[in-house]
Amino acid sequence: MIVQSFSALAGAQFPAGEVWLCGAGPGDPDLLTLRAVQALSQADLILHDALPGRAALRHARRSAEIIAVGKRKGAAPVPQARINARLVAGARAGLRVLRLKGGDPFTFGRGGEESLACEAAGIPWRVIPGISAGMAAPAAAGIPITHRGMASAVTFVTAHDETGALPELNWRALAQSGGTIAAFMALSRLDELALRLLAGGLVPTTPVALISAASLPGQSILRSTLGQCTLDSRRAALPTPTMIIIGAVAALGVQVRTQPLGGLRHAHG
Repeated sequence: MIVQSFSALAGAQFPAGEVWLCGAGPGDPDLLTLRAVQALSQADLILHDALPGRAALRHARRSAEIIAVGKRKGAAPVPQARINARLVAGARAGLRVLRLKGGDPFTFGRGGEESLACEAAGIPWRVIPGISAGMAAPAAAGIPITHRGMASAVTFVTAHDETGALPELNWRALAQSGGTIAAFMALSRLDELALRLLAGGLVPTTPVALISAASLPGQSILRSTLGQCTLDSRRAALPTPTMIIIGAVAALGVQVRTQPLGGLRHAHG
């Protein structure tokens, strides 16, 4: 295994010929980790996704080559195999290669695939964890994803498998788990997701919160129910990215300031 331990990153310089898989967090640049800022300031080549907040790239050194490889609406995404090849080629050329992803690289970020590609090519790689939207979005909305007596478990799911379809999960077991469901990339599949969970046993009145542009100035929160959320989301025309929280805790929370949160501050009252 060529990956370095996370503890070895403390105070480390970015060695030439390595690939660092870095999480940019949910969007607010104040939520970048110190290690992410350090890596951005040292990288020679940065391959980044369609980040919710591009302010993270301001930390890149002026001479760095910055390439967008993320999926954008209306445009074909860069194939994962091509991204993997570019990471390996950059490292073999002696560059410090940073793969910058929204949220956390290993939470629906395909960081696992990229680390395996580096491993197969004999390229040293490291991981810089980021704050996943699955945790940051509900926090930004004032929603505790666990709450004593209400939710003792959380399940993170994606609404898109490798073909773009809703994954073949045990939706009935998920519906009957009694915990919180945090759904990534689910807005376009919300009708299917809701139908699967309703068929699995969740009642139509189950609270749902749709959190759009979490932690950014345009953040918005739509409160609904499992039986009504598809219609409500269409009427609201929510922009992406949107995190969907399903379960009793989705009814909790307070109105959030519509400005950069810098630590997820909330308004009172």
